[in-house]
Amino acid sequence: MGAYLGVSVLIPALMLLFGWLFLRRPPRRINSIYGYRTARSMQNQETWEFAHRVGGRVWLRTGAVLLAVTLLSALLILGRGERIWKIWCLILVLLQTAVLIGTIVPVERALKENFDDYGRKKER
Repeated sequence: MGAYLGVSVLIPALMLLFGWLFLRRPPRRINSIYGYRTARSMQNQETWEFAHRVGGRVWLRTGAVLLAVTLLSALLILGRGERIWKIWCLILVLLQTAVLIGTIVPVERALKENFDDYGRKKER
């Protein structure tokens, strides 16, 4: 049961870690290995830095909520058999993955609202 709980907190824990890293120590230069890498975020240095600030905040908040939901839901199945834990872990990790992918939406929306299609800051 402990192994299943460990697996289920992995995604929220990584979101918290990378959210903190993106806010405090984001990748300095645009690269193809590490960071929030989309066509919009990699247009120039300004979009790159903006995406990491927004993405870091989104991942910190989302990771905290996912971690709380994970731990609370684990309490609900405490004392159940291993089969229940396996099913719970599978469902939870699939949902967490969907949420993780969904975090792209607010970051890309913020990029689109603040930068034009060429990566130039929009006038407000």
